Amino acid sequence: MKLFANRYKRLVATAVCCLAVGATSYAQADGCSNATLKGLYAFGVTAYTPSGQPNGPPQVVAGIKDFDGNGNFTQRDYIGDSLRAMNQTDFSTGETGTYTVHSNCTGSGVLNLNVPGSPSGTGVIKFMFVISNGGRHIHEVVSELIPPFSPVAVPTQTSADDWKVEAEEDD
Repeated sequence: MKLFANRYKRLVATAVCCLAVGATSYAQADGCSNATLKGLYAFGVTAYTPSGQPNGPPQVVAGIKDFDGNGNFTQRDYIGDSLRAMNQTDFSTGETGTYTVHSNCTGSGVLNLNVPGSPSGTGVIKFMFVISNGGRHIHEVVSELIPPFSPVAVPTQTSADDWKVEAEEDD
């Protein structure tokens, strides 16, 4: 039975590796550019504060990004528990950003939260991402977070996934 379990694990690992290599080849063969990201993308975020850090509990966010296909985007979002914590009843607006997509379908971006009253250079989220499914899905991780009103970056373990909103066109 143990021999079967080990063979099964190797088979699954091999299959996952083959899929990863195939996806990488596909991404590199077709390529990506800033134009790959165009239109509305709904997203969900999960943020964790690393152990030993005083920055609070896990956080969830839902929202929508609007990519222009030229390296700029706007964003509206809602942080979980905002009704109780801040009496917020609608999505935040006014968030703007820039992004760069590489031909291998990886990229980076900067989101300016534009929180009213916060000093320049604060309320900034830098992130890295991978595009999949022909531009229909974006997988993100935060590389640096400078909260509004903070002079320095804070530790975070944050990931997000974005999905294209428009329905797929019939071929």
